[in-house]
Amino acid sequence: MKVFEKLVLPNGSHIPNRIAKAAMEENMADLNHVPSDELMRLYQAWADGGVGLIITGNVMVDRRAMTGPGGVVLEDEKYLDTFKRWAQIARSKGAQAWLQINHPGRQMQSNLGQETWAPSAVALDLGKMSNRFNTPIEMNQDMINEIIQRFANTARLGEKAGFTGVEIHAAHGYLLSQFLSPLSNKRQDQWGGTLENRARILIEIVKAVRAVVSDTFTVAVKLNSADFQRGGFSAEDAQQVVVMLNELTVDLVELSGGSYEAPAMQGQARDGRTLAREAYFLEFAQEIGKIAKMPVMVTGGIRRKQVAEQVIESGVDMVGIATALAIDPNLPNEWKRGQNTVPELKAITWENKTLASLANMATVKFQLRKLSLGKSTNPKVSPLWALTLQQTAMACRTRQYKKRMRIYSFAS
Repeated sequence: MKVFEKLVLPNGSHIPNRIAKAAMEENMADLNHVPSDELMRLYQAWADGGVGLIITGNVMVDRRAMTGPGGVVLEDEKYLDTFKRWAQIARSKGAQAWLQINHPGRQMQSNLGQETWAPSAVALDLGKMSNRFNTPIEMNQDMINEIIQRFANTARLGEKAGFTGVEIHAAHGYLLSQFLSPLSNKRQDQWGGTLENRARILIEIVKAVRAVVSDTFTVAVKLNSADFQRGGFSAEDAQQVVVMLNELTVDLVELSGGSYEAPAMQGQARDGRTLAREAYFLEFAQEIGKIAKMPVMVTGGIRRKQVAEQVIESGVDMVGIATALAIDPNLPNEWKRGQNTVPELKAITWENKTLASLANMATVKFQLRKLSLGKSTNPKVSPLWALTLQQTAMACRTRQYKKRMRIYSFAS
């Protein structure tokens, strides 16, 4: 099976098979924003399960800018030993382990109490739920410079901790994706307007990261194949950005799609050209693969062995799997033994797409929590129950975060 062949990256390192545990947001950091024992247990399950690559959930470059409470932050060496343990666990069975490094930009809930930065002062449009997010402050040059250096610093620390690479998150509507999209980037300076200008911060971050890590340390980029919003970042834009990345030392590009406003990564707003049920972004990846000088990975909806094989046989280099590995972390080993295991969650058919998206994420996090406690998953859990539990937990973590940030602000 081609899915179990190794992949050699441009930097000379290799991934033992073509299955990646794609990033999922676990919200399992301790009160110091470092990996908890539960998070360690979760990553041991994935390491034992036989994936060739483990990409962490969001690791934030700034504790003031979180995709959610309970997130991991790596911005200094204070808790580097804990990160070293996390890297050792993730790599314990031979997989590569990359930190997904990120900044939320305007996709940070207002109840976290922090200043919201974005390329332009354009608020999220989530209908009745829009008031959960502040209208952001348009970033000035000093802020942009700070963000570039923060990404580079987190990558440097990640290598020092023993991770084999980083993935720069420029998808799903987060900060770098906001710069790329003409819907959220209305700037008229060197950071906005043309696609070359809108991509400038991503290009500068890649350069800054590469300047502070070793040649054999993997630098990957996660990119939207499209935003799935009229007038937004398009498939043609994605191809042009990959051409720009071709000129840099980028070792892999992961393709996904969507944002909070159009959550295509969950199958809610797929383009007509994509497969109906799995590998949402496969055709985009095939098109980009024709021009990319680096390996291409596609993530979104894959849960069947035959679909994973189809992706690899079509010319795409890696398959990223998230939800299926949240349900069954041993999936690669089972596929290798010839089992046709197909992990699947209960379908959510709610009319409110934003609530449905939240419920989908909550059911995934319910499985992650079970695994982190050493328990069996329950893919048949009620989405409403999972969402209720998740919202309760998030409210508690939000209060803890705000309390810690008050202490942090006072101390600094």
